[in-house]
Amino acid sequence: MRNFFVACAALMIFLTTSPVNADDEEIQQLEEEKATYEQAAEKARAASELIQGKIDSVSEFKRQLDEEAAEATAVYEERQAALNETISRIGENETKLVEVTEELNSKHGVLENRVRDIYINGQISYLDVLFGAQDFGDFLTRMDLLKRVMMKDAELVSEVLQYRNEILEVGKQLEADKRIQEELAAKAEAAKDVQLEKVAKQQALIDLMQNDKDVYDRQYDEMMASSKEVERLIQESKYRAQAEAEAQRRQAEMEAQRQQAAETGNIVIVEGDDGGENYVMPPTGGGGMIWPISGPITSEFGWRSHPIFGDARFHSGLDIGGDYGLPIHAAQSGIVIESGWIGGYGNTVMIEHGNGVVTLYGHNESLAVSVGQQVNQGDVIAYCGSTGNSTGPHCHFEVRLGGEPVSPWNYL
Repeated sequence: MRNFFVACAALMIFLTTSPVNADDEEIQQLEEEKATYEQAAEKARAASELIQGKIDSVSEFKRQLDEEAAEATAVYEERQAALNETISRIGENETKLVEVTEELNSKHGVLENRVRDIYINGQISYLDVLFGAQDFGDFLTRMDLLKRVMMKDAELVSEVLQYRNEILEVGKQLEADKRIQEELAAKAEAAKDVQLEKVAKQQALIDLMQNDKDVYDRQYDEMMASSKEVERLIQESKYRAQAEAEAQRRQAEMEAQRQQAAETGNIVIVEGDDGGENYVMPPTGGGGMIWPISGPITSEFGWRSHPIFGDARFHSGLDIGGDYGLPIHAAQSGIVIESGWIGGYGNTVMIEHGNGVVTLYGHNESLAVSVGQQVNQGDVIAYCGSTGNSTGPHCHFEVRLGGEPVSPWNYL
């Protein structure tokens, strides 16, 4: 018994004096590095938001310029359409001029023929024609014919003059309209080009600021990614510190138990696969629960590096090594509240023991109980396996109080 008390005293001294300053210093350095990344990310975010405000302001100004440019373009298109219409009318008038010219040439031909006939036949006065009548009826007839010829001659001359004047006037008016429309179209095009140039300059400014914003956004993403990576390192460092402290505590506890074994002889030391010592815990303990399977502790309760996913995660139970098919025993009497597949736990049994205490047995190869079944301490409830997220056969044993996982060591 004296050796036992000496071992317990050694354990208490170890627990109260174990140094963790090195780990604390590493964590502090990582946290300072994380804070630096987050400050840089915040500066990048603030710069990005400032540029975004400027982009919004310039974009609003550009929107107004876009409207003015659209109006200037519409005016230009309207002026150009009017000019095109005038040019089209000039073309039509020129076509009409060709047609009228041909008609005038024809009328001139008639007049020339009449003049030529008069020249060839000599000067024939209207009185000679009238006095050459044979009788009064012939006189009236000749008089009517002369009247018609005179009217026709007058009409030909009038038509020639009228066509000529109309064509000239239309041509002059169209040319005048064309000059006006060309001037208006040129001014409208110049105004349009000015507005479009203003729009282009504002768009170039927006593009430049957007590029700057993209740079700050990338800096923010990079700084936050670095911060998250440092956070991961912090968690791993904390896990390592906790794991090392827990391993040292367990080593001291094992040493105390080994010394106690000199008097009780109820701890078995076996050689592990790596040649080291694995401690197989006794089937019963001071906490009231028995061990569900006898085997080495392959993973402790607390933070650890996940064996499958590789990141730092909280391990909510103890992993106790065992071979496929070994029986898993109820740690304490109770009622089975779950018996089946539960996600990463694989085939799982959960037993309620009262006072908010529930035990969980995961990764089983097969199950031997059903929901609602009353079991006694030591009853076989399942068989060891490696179902769910598991790297080998073992029993994942949890103790939960009020739904929250607690260290099984306090109950075994």
